[in-house]
Amino acid sequence: MSFQIIREINNDDKNHINNELYKYNLAHFPEDLRGRYEQINLFLKDENGLVRGGLLGEVCWNWLEIHTLIVDEETRKFGYGSKLLMEVEQFALEKKCDFIKVDTLSFQALDFYKKNGYQVFGSIDNVGREFTHYYLKKDLNI
Repeated sequence: MSFQIIREINNDDKNHINNELYKYNLAHFPEDLRGRYEQINLFLKDENGLVRGGLLGEVCWNWLEIHTLIVDEETRKFGYGSKLLMEVEQFALEKKCDFIKVDTLSFQALDFYKKNGYQVFGSIDNVGREFTHYYLKKDLNI
């Protein structure tokens, strides 16, 4: 057999790789957690329908992962970031998640997440040569 390593942008092959890993992982999780995957997208819109912020995440097995959370700078002082977090935490509770995880860079929202009950469980220094990448988790009471 002969194999080649190919570097290309190919969504079909990318989906194949992701699906193979998903199937492999699925075989190792308890049956009651299998198939638990659901995206959640929350958008903060103004009276004109303009997106002023939002939160993108997903439920995966027994946790919810926040991939993106942003609120426009001029809108931040009104507490909408915390409201987005509260909304996603309620969703996670409804989905019977045990915890929420998120990551942030040192110049982004570390204090914001800490203020909202998230705890750092890991970090990587020297990101971009001068920043720290933080990984946070919030346990949910079920």
